Amino acid sequence: MILERTGNEILVRLPAYVDLSELQNILDFLKYKENTANSKATQENVEELSELVNNSIWEKFKAKRNIK
Repeated sequence: MILERTGNEILVRLPAYVDLSELQNILDFLKYKENTANSKATQENVEELSELVNNSIWEKFKAKRNIK
């Protein structure tokens, strides 16, 4: 593995045999860290948003399948 800092980026070079699914999980985590680095959201904000999203998804699912 080679780690290199250039200007405003960090480059990581890995051998081709690295498991891509595991690498994707790591990249997803890094993307999350990048996206939330400057967030002022509290855990309570996150939980409230999560609840709203889950309820919305469930309502759309029920409507699509005519579930009451």
